[in-house]
Amino acid sequence: MTRRVDFALVAAAGVLWGTGGLAGAAAGDEGALPAVAVAAYRLLGGGVVLLVGALLLDRSGPARGSGLLGRVRALRPTRALVVRVTGTAVLAAAYQAAYFAAVERAGVATSTLVALGGAPVLVAAGTAVATRRAPSRRTVAAIVLALVGLLALVGTSGGSGPAPLAGAALALVSAASFAAMTGLGRREVPGASPAAVTGLAFTLGGILLAAVAPVLGGGLAAPADPDGWWLLGFLAVVPTAAAYGAYFTGLRSVPATTASLLALLEPLTASVGAVLLRDEPFGVGGVVGAVLLGAAVLTLRPRSGGTPTTMVGPGHAAGQPAAPTPRVPGASTRRE
Repeated sequence: MTRRVDFALVAAAGVLWGTGGLAGAAAGDEGALPAVAVAAYRLLGGGVVLLVGALLLDRSGPARGSGLLGRVRALRPTRALVVRVTGTAVLAAAYQAAYFAAVERAGVATSTLVALGGAPVLVAAGTAVATRRAPSRRTVAAIVLALVGLLALVGTSGGSGPAPLAGAALALVSAASFAAMTGLGRREVPGASPAAVTGLAFTLGGILLAAVAPVLGGGLAAPADPDGWWLLGFLAVVPTAAAYGAYFTGLRSVPATTASLLALLEPLTASVGAVLLRDEPFGVGGVVGAVLLGAAVLTLRPRSGGTPTTMVGPGHAAGQPAAPTPRVPGASTRRE
């Protein structure tokens, strides 16, 4: 795949995530489920779908022709696999739990602004420290456009909760969890596809979230009618399995900061969906926010030649172009 395709995969993940809010809210209403139960079902279902799909579609390696059981055995528990799966599982569970706890205390608007807006800032800061190189001007411009657009998009929805400071702190924990999960997702696991690794991680994360659900409140109730199960199925397949599968696959060449900014397509998609499906007003702030978020995505899009998004090298994760390759005298300049 080309890096342009990877960019499109990460952008598509942001759009697919935007359908999760509507589906999750509808699933909670239909089945009278607490938010933490919806999150646990989402991770469990999405993890199983990803894992089964990856195992069925993978025809390479020692598992070729040996059936599903052989492909399961082919996923050897190497240190890299254990670290990636365990880390992603804990971070995914923490991201979900902290976000829903933040919503209860600070409301949806504040929680969304801090959780989604804080992630790209934390990723950019972390990668700048790790690579000892500041983000490029194009990356900084995209961050500013995205944060202002996010503020305009959801900042007018109101909803300060009973404990806004505690909620904002929990939303920051959620942002840090997503940022760390993005950074961890850029590390390849030899012998395992991104979908298989993500499937294992999300299944474990769903189990962890289900275990703490009684402590967080509400427990794990089951939907009372088929509509509730259909909505949970959609939530597991589309905004979880498909979205995260695309996201972690695209991370193989898309910088972490760029990926976390493209994730801001989620609230934009959710807002448009709310207007189309729930007749909610968009307003001037929504239009301005949508335009600014779109401008941020266009700023980050891959371009021909050496660009922060398409180049690889020491500053790749931070959004910096790699240093030019020294020209060897007498060497051919023809591209293969």
